[in-house]
Amino acid sequence: MSASAVFILDVKGKPLISRNYKGDVAMSEIEHFMPLLMQREEEGVLAPLLSHGRVHFLWIKHSNLYLVATTLKNANASLVYSFLYKMVEVFSEYFKELEEESIRDNFVIVYELLDELMDFGFPQTTDSKILQEYITQQGNKLETGKSRVPPTVTNAVSWRSEGIKYKKNEVFIDVIESVNLLVNANGSVLLSEIVGSIKLKVFLSGMPELRLGLNDRVLFELTGRSKNKSVELEDVKFHQCVRLSRFDNDRTISFIPPDGDFELMSYRLSTQVKPLIWIESVIEKFSHSRVEIMVKAKGQFKKQSVANGVEISVPVPSDADSPRFKTSVGSAKYVPEKNVVIWSIKSFPGGKEYLMRAHFGLPSVEKEEEEGRPPIGVKFEIPYFTVSGIQVRYMKIIEKSGYQALPWVRYITQSGDYQLRTS
Repeated sequence: MSASAVFILDVKGKPLISRNYKGDVAMSEIEHFMPLLMQREEEGVLAPLLSHGRVHFLWIKHSNLYLVATTLKNANASLVYSFLYKMVEVFSEYFKELEEESIRDNFVIVYELLDELMDFGFPQTTDSKILQEYITQQGNKLETGKSRVPPTVTNAVSWRSEGIKYKKNEVFIDVIESVNLLVNANGSVLLSEIVGSIKLKVFLSGMPELRLGLNDRVLFELTGRSKNKSVELEDVKFHQCVRLSRFDNDRTISFIPPDGDFELMSYRLSTQVKPLIWIESVIEKFSHSRVEIMVKAKGQFKKQSVANGVEISVPVPSDADSPRFKTSVGSAKYVPEKNVVIWSIKSFPGGKEYLMRAHFGLPSVEKEEEEGRPPIGVKFEIPYFTVSGIQVRYMKIIEKSGYQALPWVRYITQSGDYQLRTS
């Protein structure tokens, strides 16, 4: 059992959209939501689930909107939240930006979508690609092009339409890994993890079945192969198209894909990661009137690889002024509203080492209290490289017409929450 009713409210709590699916929750009940939310916030006990009498409010905030589901039952909360986030995803697909203005401009299509997304409290069609087949939009108007329900909605494969045709059949596979890292001032790694995803862009005719093979450690153990080049995936989450029973039995990732872009799977590895870009910084204060910051950056990844779009954010005192910079590569700029210097390096090869010096003036009166120094943040992207060593070993494409298709694979490593403390 899911929600009885769904509401979209503005930041002041005024309902923009309301859809009652079961009729057992009075619409006036939503008036209690905002006062309850503000009261809990003031008390410091704000929670994603609020209750007033017999009514439970399950809510999320997106941009300047509150999306609220109400229920009288002991509903499956994870299902309700999953549905609310799916609503955000679908509306964002339709309106590009989901905010108060886009809801007001498109309230007709919002009601149409709410009717298709849920029925009598149960989630129904939540795939935006399928919804766009029979709920189309021109400007701010709704056009229902098909009077009958598309067969996709009642199909076993509800995420893919039949009769898709392409002149050239191709599949593009992106393996993207984000490195989350926290290093303390002594150089010890406090937090280290890899969050990865495999994204596909599918241009295939008909109703093909795809089989993806990875260098998965569990699979290698089942087949008796060497574990040297295998990886152990944790917290694996699949798109609904993947046959989970097949994966549980023999670790085969078998699926009929949606058309176009989608995320096939995500995973996490809690392996110890050597910092890919290592940062050292030295701060010198001179007679309380000026400060010099020296930052050294070193690429600690293989020499054949190159990090692109590197941005190193170095915190500076909040009262600093008169900035001057000298860099061995790239450029530096002062961002006073964030109290940071951003050192930008377009191309950073592995094994290279670069320096940046920043000079600032300080007010003549020294602050009595020493400011706590935020960590140095680093952003980067390294193509053709994965930290975990995950590899796509094969991609088999099976379709009854027997056409030939080309799979293309690309690997990318990028920074996630990547911070190095300096004090």
